[in-house]
Amino acid sequence: MKDKVRVAVLFGGQSSEHEVSRTSARSVLENLDDEKYEILPVGITKNGEWLPYRGEYKYIETGEWEEQAKNEFGKSHEHIRKALPSVKNFVEEVCGGTVDIVFPLLHGTNGEDGSIQGLLELAGIPYVGCNILSSAVGMDKAVSKVLFEHAGLNQARYIVIKRPEIHNGIDEIHKRVESYIGYPCFVKPSNAGSSVGVSKVREPGELAGALEIAARYDRKILIEEFIEGREVECAVLGFDEPIASTVGEIIPCNEFYDYEAKYIKPDSKILIPADLDREIMETVRADAITAFKALDCAILARVDFFVQNGTQKVFINEINTMPGFTSISMYPKLWEACGISYRELLDKLIDLSFLRCREYYRSFERRL
Repeated sequence: MKDKVRVAVLFGGQSSEHEVSRTSARSVLENLDDEKYEILPVGITKNGEWLPYRGEYKYIETGEWEEQAKNEFGKSHEHIRKALPSVKNFVEEVCGGTVDIVFPLLHGTNGEDGSIQGLLELAGIPYVGCNILSSAVGMDKAVSKVLFEHAGLNQARYIVIKRPEIHNGIDEIHKRVESYIGYPCFVKPSNAGSSVGVSKVREPGELAGALEIAARYDRKILIEEFIEGREVECAVLGFDEPIASTVGEIIPCNEFYDYEAKYIKPDSKILIPADLDREIMETVRADAITAFKALDCAILARVDFFVQNGTQKVFINEINTMPGFTSISMYPKLWEACGISYRELLDKLIDLSFLRCREYYRSFERRL
């Protein structure tokens, strides 16, 4: 009988999207095929502790996993804090033994930004998702916009400011917004996801407060033109020859698709496929592939767009290199609409990730 593939699933993390990660992890863990995989969940607390967890998956979402994990594993893993021979030893010690592949279901800072990907590459352990570069660039909206522009993608007008400018140059910021962006506009942290720290600014008197909110999450802040239109999303899957899913539309219960509308209120609606003309649908799908390649992504990403009212022009908004995997998340639902079940999708992601890692290590004359 073939040995099961040992899959370590990381969740939690120290970012503002800690809770979203836990919800994604529960969905993935409940859908991984335990006939194929030996599943090794590992939680990362908000304090940065790595804790193996072997309890019921429902407690990951509620947060009760942490106390259980500390009670069961905390003392026995105290020695991990001391010197270990290698990064790989550390990872495998925490996971409870040899690991074939890691599924890092971590959103936001220190999880989706290349940090954990770098750790795993240092350890020589394959992992699901984009590499260090594409993860880092995809997380930084300001940098990704430069690459999108170079790739010829339409996007809203924007300016980038740094945190010190809020206090030292607020008058100049007002002038730049009024002359180039206009109102209403959006203010958001450059390095954050799940709409954390995002504000819609309707008039100049709201700008300073919105900047202060965004500055809680990042030193680099985007101010973007408001595109009045429909919010649509497309999933991308693959390695050298990525494919795009059908297109889905978000109808938010709030004024825009903020954190509350995404994860708290049940009233937001998803239409799959989106009610778009075929030509616009194909433009979105083609642009999703272009964005994926522009950032040198691999394995998976979700690309978000606006379709402007009236002109029907397609504007790229952003890319997510580790999109949500909750039971209501757009990424798995888009592929389900294409005939790929949640379980089949997880298999494909793992298989593609092994392929990508073999190619990577081949470049360095290393072997898995």
